[in-house]
Amino acid sequence: MTLACMQGLQSGAQSSQTPDLQALKAKLAKLEQEMQGLKGEIEQIENSESQTRQANALATAAGELVTPLPAPTENAKASTEQERLEGKIDFYGFVMLDSGYDFKTNDPNWFDVVRPTKLPLYPGEFAPDGKVYFGVRQTRFGVKTANPTPLGDLKTQFEFELFGTGVDAGQTTFRLRQAYGELGQFGAGQTWSPFMDIDVFPNSLEYWGPNGMVFFRNVQFRWMPIRKAGLHLTFAAERPGASADEGIYSGRVELQDVHPQFNLPDFSWQVRLIREWGYVQTAGIFRKISWVDTGTGPYHLSDTVLGWGVNTSSNVRLGTNNVGRIQVVYGHGIENYMNDAPIDVGIHNNFSNPVKPIKGVPLPVLGVVAFLDHNWSPRFSSSAGYSMVNIWNSDAEKVADFHQGDYALANLLYHPIPKVTMGGEFQFGRRVNFADGFNSNDYRLQFGFKYDWSKSFEY
Repeated sequence: MTLACMQGLQSGAQSSQTPDLQALKAKLAKLEQEMQGLKGEIEQIENSESQTRQANALATAAGELVTPLPAPTENAKASTEQERLEGKIDFYGFVMLDSGYDFKTNDPNWFDVVRPTKLPLYPGEFAPDGKVYFGVRQTRFGVKTANPTPLGDLKTQFEFELFGTGVDAGQTTFRLRQAYGELGQFGAGQTWSPFMDIDVFPNSLEYWGPNGMVFFRNVQFRWMPIRKAGLHLTFAAERPGASADEGIYSGRVELQDVHPQFNLPDFSWQVRLIREWGYVQTAGIFRKISWVDTGTGPYHLSDTVLGWGVNTSSNVRLGTNNVGRIQVVYGHGIENYMNDAPIDVGIHNNFSNPVKPIKGVPLPVLGVVAFLDHNWSPRFSSSAGYSMVNIWNSDAEKVADFHQGDYALANLLYHPIPKVTMGGEFQFGRRVNFADGFNSNDYRLQFGFKYDWSKSFEY
């Protein structure tokens, strides 16, 4: 067979096989395309199942199971957003040692503080002069919480210290300071009266503080309609209460059936204007003080008086290292709101009325505070200043009753680290009696060591 004939036979064989081969290749390509599509679908299913398993595992750990949900309503969306908000709890406090030397003397129940009302009424009352004292009564513990709600932030504060007063005067024992809660614009519980300004208190070691300062934690219900960055406005109804002195008629049988009556709360208010240089605050109070004579004698001593007061205070920044703290308060029958003042109601002779020969009167009182806090450096600071309270006594008070008190201090404090304070302080107190010409002074050196702590948690 010739070469030409052989080439012709091969060419004919290839021509007869080409259509079948091409069809097979086309079919194979189609199958490969379908397989790629199936692989993609399998991968999508596997990924979806893996994500669902992970979500269900997480939800199961929380006690729930992930299931398809319908589209949330507007209320459901708001609820979901609210659930994402976190609450906060703060634990705080400090441990503090007070120690010092009192060059003079005072009521031993108040051995570690300067209170002019507790200085001797007459020579030698608390003799002898001179004593060393130690105590940890300023030590404090507190808890604060904050929780967002649809009605505003819910805040609470619970705080106590170890400084005994009242029946526990002079003792190291638990004493409630704060038990208070707020929801939005409203608050209730025991906290600072709106009539006072805690920011006037200087950076001192001495616990009791300026005697001419309004200082009272009271049980109250308050409304705070304005809480802007530059303006605060507060109104409150507070637990009523007052003290009285029977004066020169103390112990008389005619007064044994006279009992106090408080049938209205004390009403207080506060407005604070805040600026870059500091703030200025004005506060007021109005109160009804009554007493009822239940006796059957010839006298009728029941009566009611009205107490009122206005308190203006401020913190002023004087450069970058100084803060001035000032306050002036004046009122009638508001002594129990003062930091160190005695009776609200005094006895006044009223001999022109045979049925009511004596009557109670609300005593006028003036209080002044002026202190300067200065930072020498990040580790050293000082505070120095003066305070005074003056009472206009009624004519039937005892001659040794309290008339005026003076208070002053100066210190140097060292802060080796931010939460530790130690230092020394010189303190002065003075008491002036009403009408017998006697006064008594007190001089002290106090050394303090304070260790602050705090810890916050979110939940």
